[in-house]
Amino acid sequence: MDTRTSQMPEEELQHFKEVSQPEDFEHPEPDELQAEAQESAHGLHWILPVVVGLVLVAGVAFVMLKG
Repeated sequence: MDTRTSQMPEEELQHFKEVSQPEDFEHPEPDELQAEAQESAHGLHWILPVVVGLVLVAGVAFVMLKG
């Protein structure tokens, strides 16, 4: 059963305009007080070289111990 209320074409158009446009035209960027905006730029970018190094060491050890 459909429980939605039917809207007039004008109401649907108004709703579409409200949804498709940002609410705050003067501050479209995220709020600087949000936790995501305050996170430092120093992420886990160092972990990829460490993982690659560990895989290489494990590979070399495997080849050395196998022979």
